Amino acid sequence: MPPTPSWPIGFKDILVRAVLYVLFIGAIAQGAYLEALYLPSVRFSELGFTELTQTIVLFTCCAMLIYIRHVLKVWPTITLLLLAFVASSLVREQDYFLDTYIARNTWKVLVTLIILPSIVWVVIQRRRFLEEFAYYSNTFAFGLFTAGVLTTYIFSRLYGRTIMWQAVLDDQYVRIFKDVAEEVVELLGYSLILFATLELLLLARRLYRTKQLSP
Repeated sequence: MPPTPSWPIGFKDILVRAVLYVLFIGAIAQGAYLEALYLPSVRFSELGFTELTQTIVLFTCCAMLIYIRHVLKVWPTITLLLLAFVASSLVREQDYFLDTYIARNTWKVLVTLIILPSIVWVVIQRRRFLEEFAYYSNTFAFGLFTAGVLTTYIFSRLYGRTIMWQAVLDDQYVRIFKDVAEEVVELLGYSLILFATLELLLLARRLYRTKQLSP
């Protein structure tokens, strides 16, 4: 088990991260606005800014988790489970392309192939997983990841329900309203997962350096 970092995060580092996170959230909100304004033919579709950004965010998270697990070698069971979750989300976001250019329900097969072996391995290594989780569950990264999951997989699904927007708009209901609500909130949730993964990466680097310096 990696040791706990022996020094706290400096105020300057926290401030820099906070500013970057605020700028990123502002950028995706502005990007959604510009998508609606200048990309009417593809707005909030698989080829629009919002969905493409979702793919980029999830791919970036996968890359960071692979680096944490295989290069820094920090919390291998935790990072495996997180990687399986994020990779499955990435595959799910490609359902349109997979269904269109390969076969229907291809994404379900791929997600199953990712999730099942990962869960089996974590169950086999459950004692190690619980030890790692005792540390991870007390980090800022875990809080952000949980917030991202709740936003993406609970709130966005409920907020983007067709029946809700039909009730709000009544006779003026148009599907684009539902799509905007769901996809933009989903991107917000993925952004929180991105921040969580970055925070985990920075923590893992501190743990790695501490381990390297220890006798």
